[in-house]
Amino acid sequence: MSRRWIQNPNRCADEYLDGIEDFIEFARRQNPGATRIRCPCRRYNNTLFETIENVGFHLVRNGMIETYSIWNLHGEQVNHASSSNAPRMDNVEPIVDPNDQVMGIIQDAFPFASTNINQEGEDDVPTPIDSAEFEQYEKLLKNANQELYPGCESFSVLTAIVELMHGKIKYRMSNLCFDYFLGVFKRMLPTDNCLPKDHKHAQKVLHGLGLGYEKIHACKNNCMLFYKEHETLDTCPICNESRFKMTSQNRTTKIPQKVMRYLPLKPRLQRLYMSTHTATDMRWHKEKRVDDDVMRRPADGEAWKEFDRTFPEFAADPRNVRLGLATDGFNPYGVLNQHHSTWPIFAFPYNLPPWKCMKKEYMMMTVLITEEPGRSIDVYLRPLVDELKDLWTNGVRTYDKSTGRMFTLRAAVMWTVNDFPTYAMVSGWSTKGYMACPVCKEDVTSGWHAGKVCYLGHRRWLPWDHEWREKDKEFDGNTERRLRPREWSGDEILEQLNRLDFAPFGKTVSRTRPSTHLNWTHKPMFFELPYWSKLKLRHNLDVMHVEKNVFDTLVGTILDIEGKTKDTIKARLDLERMGIRRGLWMNRDSDKARRDLAFFSMKPNDKKEFLKFVSSVKFPDGYASNIARCVNVDGGKFTGLKSHDCHVFMQRLLPVGIQHLLPEDVVKPIIFLYKYDARDGSLARRGIACWSCQLSLDVSNRKASRRAEKKCTQQGKTRRINYRGLGSI
Repeated sequence: MSRRWIQNPNRCADEYLDGIEDFIEFARRQNPGATRIRCPCRRYNNTLFETIENVGFHLVRNGMIETYSIWNLHGEQVNHASSSNAPRMDNVEPIVDPNDQVMGIIQDAFPFASTNINQEGEDDVPTPIDSAEFEQYEKLLKNANQELYPGCESFSVLTAIVELMHGKIKYRMSNLCFDYFLGVFKRMLPTDNCLPKDHKHAQKVLHGLGLGYEKIHACKNNCMLFYKEHETLDTCPICNESRFKMTSQNRTTKIPQKVMRYLPLKPRLQRLYMSTHTATDMRWHKEKRVDDDVMRRPADGEAWKEFDRTFPEFAADPRNVRLGLATDGFNPYGVLNQHHSTWPIFAFPYNLPPWKCMKKEYMMMTVLITEEPGRSIDVYLRPLVDELKDLWTNGVRTYDKSTGRMFTLRAAVMWTVNDFPTYAMVSGWSTKGYMACPVCKEDVTSGWHAGKVCYLGHRRWLPWDHEWREKDKEFDGNTERRLRPREWSGDEILEQLNRLDFAPFGKTVSRTRPSTHLNWTHKPMFFELPYWSKLKLRHNLDVMHVEKNVFDTLVGTILDIEGKTKDTIKARLDLERMGIRRGLWMNRDSDKARRDLAFFSMKPNDKKEFLKFVSSVKFPDGYASNIARCVNVDGGKFTGLKSHDCHVFMQRLLPVGIQHLLPEDVVKPIIFLYKYDARDGSLARRGIACWSCQLSLDVSNRKASRRAEKKCTQQGKTRRINYRGLGSI
């Protein structure tokens, strides 16, 4: 029978549903009397036994493994002669010998360690590794074949180290704790065992597998890196600060002032092609993506398509990697009163399917900075940018295990993803002051209102005939006749930056900028990449940061939480100064002014009712955290909400909780705002779209949605409709 239905991305199609029924019938026939079978969905990968009914449910919800076209784990006989070229499924085997797994890792890391064939110009012919790599291969092979102790058949030296290191990472064990238990295990084993004595010696054994990191010394004041031509210097040529700390004369080793960890990108990208399944997924964005007019993922966006049109040679090979970069600071110690911030820089491949590309298993940390770098982040980006330039110009020879051939892997950074303060660091345009908008630039509309800089020119972006352009009293007191600001191309920005003279990096350099520099703080190092100025979109804002800020502002205002609300006395006085929103002016009685509760804020009793409603809500495990714990009913506020909790709160709780507590003209805009899915910009699949019955519309069928909403409105406000394709809340 044909099994092309497995590749169908639409899991609601009749072909896909009929295919699942055929699979269930096949499994029942091959396993008579069995109540549980392996679940071949994408989540469990045939590693978990489930009831037949649950397997069918999982296949509809998660989809079947795309490479599982031969159902050998469900009773199908495999013809080895005809299936020798079938893709091998590394993650489907339920029980694998650890020693065989380790040998597989070595073979993946050195696919052609024993070959001596080299023919130039043929992509299907492997190239031999050099002597240094072959020496590492021999050391690993020796440890993989050496018994942990005489007579031990279950574990080799390398297998034991890999298992222990895997447990250390999985359960977040510290190095000191790992050293202790490693010493205990070594004493428990026979005296002639070969187990390393501590973590440092275990790392040396695994060093040959690659994926290590480099330590690069940095100037104490973030002026430069002691890297390449500056590697032999002992003092910084910019600030004359010593490279090393002052120590006693008896100490033989020098301690650097500051160290940056750099994790090379090339071997990590090559590792993605060492597994058949991962190598196939790296072509998913071109070969298996549904290409229609619906925006589902970055490959559907105009920026991606514009890049393909500009660089057709790069786009011709789907194995070339499209990367995104992200960075942010955090305190790894979890102590709030410590002024410490660690800044990792991550790269993530967009080639992978959307259910994989944002998983932590496929995110690659490239740089680790031990303090907030500020505008000097370009100093620490130097090794990464150099490697990215080489990956674009020359590429790196990589073995594709899915095809068994070598090819030249190239990579390009499509954009960065950051919060707004970090946006300033990576883009070079300061996000503070009167020209903080990186899109409007010097054509921004800003002013001083209520003790802070505010930007009131947002109506310029509306269509020319939009009704809000004519409303003056509802906004800033003026009608809006201006066009939207011009859009600067990357070449124009680069030309402007080349005309400016920026001060060197470092803490000791003066930060005053001439007026000719506008809000530019430095020329971003990313412009050294040959394609960076050609990109349509270079920087993105992290939507979860934005969503949490919007949540804090909105909920703080409608609940009138002190310190969170934007309806402050300064704001009321500013409205009075501007002559708008007279109903919100301060109420003055007998030389005293008071701020009455606004119409968009809840009354105390309504506020308490809303908080009790939120505290009573329970979500399924894994859907959200326990939001009820974050509610302080007596205090009238929320505490400890994470970004995802705010997303769930706005999408699911807020539209329901405020409907009967606030006026209709306040509720409707809020529900309109939150019926859009914040993660991908499209309508939420289960967003409230019908005001009268709160019908949940399936936007994949727009015509049916409009018909259902019209029918619902005609038949009455209390009627709830439920038909195929739609479901009521």
